[in-house]
Amino acid sequence: MDGGERVGIELRRRAAVLAGDERAWREWYDLTYDDLRAYAHWRCAGLNQIADDVVQDTWLAAVRRARDFDPLKGSFRSWLFGIAANVVRDQLRAVTRARRQVAVLTGNAAESSSAEQHERAVRIATTLAALPPRQEQVLRSKYLEQMSVQAIADAWGETPKAIESLLTRARQAFRDVYDAGESDERT
Repeated sequence: MDGGERVGIELRRRAAVLAGDERAWREWYDLTYDDLRAYAHWRCAGLNQIADDVVQDTWLAAVRRARDFDPLKGSFRSWLFGIAANVVRDQLRAVTRARRQVAVLTGNAAESSSAEQHERAVRIATTLAALPPRQEQVLRSKYLEQMSVQAIADAWGETPKAIESLLTRARQAFRDVYDAGESDERT
């Protein structure tokens, strides 16, 4: 589907949604749910409960803000992912605050293997949320969607060399943010 066709379909679907057509909402939901769920799980580093909350909160925000969606600025899927990225950040901040409060109140850090794995997943998710969107997107394309460099380049209209360079910078940025979080936890 070309850009003009997508815009036309999404303008009609948006108008139907705003007019109260439940089928139009169901179409949007059915077309994007699996991608949104995969995106949320990626951004939450496999923390299933948080990812499920992100999916639910994203849909609630999308329903409330449907008027804000403008097909001329991008696809519904991209708009929905933008909402999800903000929800992820909010959820992770809340989890981090709660964990710090528990640590202060109990006077000790979680020592069990399960707690350590959970902490690591939270750090990964927090790191992904801290990256610029383009870097997060290229990492997601490469490692979650398992796209080749050539496939990413083709999809983004860029050269494979540009994508390789972006991947290198994104991996380094991930390591830098992740390591900074680790040193912050020790202090």
